[in-house]
Amino acid sequence: MPTHPTLGALAALACLTLTAAGAAGDFARTEGLNLNSFVRQGPVSAHIVLRSGTDPRIIVAFPAGNSGTGLWFERLARPADWAIDGAPVPLTQADAKGRPLHGTRFTATIHAPLLVTRQAVLSSIRVLRDYQALGTVPREVLTDASVSRATLSWQRDRLDGAPGYRLSLRVVRGTLKGKTIEALGGKITLEVTALTGETPLAPVSGDALLGASANPDAQAREALSFLSYREKYLAGSWRFDTYFGRDTLMSVRLLMPALQPAAVETGLRSVLERLSSKGEVAHEEDIGEFAILDHRKTDGSDSAAPVYDYKMIDSDFLLAPVARAWLVDDRRGTPRAAGFLAERMGDGRVGDRLMRNLRLVAAEAAPFAQTPTVAHLISLKPGVRVGEWRDSNDGLGGGRLPYDVNAVLVPAALEAGAALARAGLLAPYATPADRAMLASLDRAAAVWRDKAPGLFTSSVPADQARAAIRAYAAKAGVPADAALAAVGSAPVRFHVLSLNADGTPVPVQNSDEGFALLFGHPTADQLDLAAQTISRPFPAGLRTGAGMLVANPVFAAPAVQAKFGPNAYHGTVIWSWQQALAAAGLARQLARTDLPADLRHRLGTAQACLWDGIEATRSVRSSELWSWRHAGGHYEVVAFGASGGDADESNAAQLWSTVYLALHRPASQDRCPA
Repeated sequence: MPTHPTLGALAALACLTLTAAGAAGDFARTEGLNLNSFVRQGPVSAHIVLRSGTDPRIIVAFPAGNSGTGLWFERLARPADWAIDGAPVPLTQADAKGRPLHGTRFTATIHAPLLVTRQAVLSSIRVLRDYQALGTVPREVLTDASVSRATLSWQRDRLDGAPGYRLSLRVVRGTLKGKTIEALGGKITLEVTALTGETPLAPVSGDALLGASANPDAQAREALSFLSYREKYLAGSWRFDTYFGRDTLMSVRLLMPALQPAAVETGLRSVLERLSSKGEVAHEEDIGEFAILDHRKTDGSDSAAPVYDYKMIDSDFLLAPVARAWLVDDRRGTPRAAGFLAERMGDGRVGDRLMRNLRLVAAEAAPFAQTPTVAHLISLKPGVRVGEWRDSNDGLGGGRLPYDVNAVLVPAALEAGAALARAGLLAPYATPADRAMLASLDRAAAVWRDKAPGLFTSSVPADQARAAIRAYAAKAGVPADAALAAVGSAPVRFHVLSLNADGTPVPVQNSDEGFALLFGHPTADQLDLAAQTISRPFPAGLRTGAGMLVANPVFAAPAVQAKFGPNAYHGTVIWSWQQALAAAGLARQLARTDLPADLRHRLGTAQACLWDGIEATRSVRSSELWSWRHAGGHYEVVAFGASGGDADESNAAQLWSTVYLALHRPASQDRCPA
């Protein structure tokens, strides 16, 4: 039976403000047009995003329930900048029914003649994200503003009657006239209160999260701490304040040397908890009010039970390699492996879940292992345009058969399953049929490893390559001389981004060589190809002064090139974690003892070029991604989302961009050519 708070307790709750400025979880950073301030203390985790420019907005995102409050204003005639006055404070208040709401209060000033409120949205971050990107919002989540003297406020329960959301703006400087705020002396100052009733997560930070070997990078530590909880890791804030399978797996793998053992297992456990009945890894979860909206569409209920998205294919093949890295290959994880797998999970054990995924991996890989042709490669799911980390609609250039999945992740998953079985870790969870399947994984892996990469290899004759480089450089507004010199008179060879359904290539150079370097066993020829792709200057390769690009369409048709510009989410832009992936992979390959000296030198050169780019972009490397411009003879970093032509905007705190906490630039005699 529920209990009810006393009047005294309600009064205390209604005005409780936690520690004011300087809490351990507080930090701020500016990125492009976004001023970001993070608050985390006790039951409060909040990310404030103030958007400057001509389209001002206020968003406060909460990891609790992936919820948020947002207010968009009408377009301004001139750009205006926000500033936060003092430190935001964590806050707990009671709603009208005496239930606690947690959030933050802060004071912000904007130098604008007036602000006209356009739309407030209080709901799931997924709803806010869709409104920001598409301008659409479900009618049932909208609520009207209340106006009282100098205060505008919006509040409502969640759709199922659970504690909901509150947003209020008290005009400290200026005049409130209806829903318009007029400036005083050219400035408007607002006291903003934003709250959510969703259940808080349990934060993890400090020594419980990172070990002594972690780098002393304050910016990365702040971002990682805000995104780390006992229940799960968040993919990125503000737009992805919840679980994402691929992001969790890649981040745990790259951070593994720096994470505490329990923190590694938090990531693995969160993925295994969300497996489908077929063993698929969940990509994203719909929780809180977005789950209710899902259920209303599918079964007419107001259930808030999580809904999981299983459309991605790469995550299915990432789980086993990451599990192997911890349970078999890491000397800290090995003694914990049997106990971890024996933990209860749902109606079984952790090991039962892992075995479920390995059955899926083996079944998906079997056709190609028997007949290694394009027709038996792993494709995106029918009717779905995305399926791996380049999950914008144009990320694969229209291709259906991704290079990273087929040439790297499938054989890596098969090898990982075989290694887990050899270690004896799967025996308690394997049926007789499973044991026969596990015994076949090494042979299947060998077929995939030997046959799949070649199906994605392209070679462009030197004369054709040089002409394409000149033309594309002129179109992109970048110099061609260094790129032409790097090509010389040799053909340009690279792994294409993807294949179309008929097996024809999408000839886009790409950074997914990093997957092969970290998870695979490339031949000497494949390593040379990867080194050249990484170290050649753009537009012959991926190297720029603003970092390593994730795509370069120089050899593609104009229609494909148009999909991969510097304002495309997976275009000629730099993703922080892809640089880290390549750095970790190159270190792994250079630890081999079977490489000839000349190849080691080329790999070392690629490593030096990569790290030059990483160090040149240190100030933004905890961000999700960034773009560039070429001016004054050099490349400059440009915040992604700062331009009205950008496809989206970058998160200020991104989980897999914190992985440099576990990476160190190695001492080397190799240097990157100018």
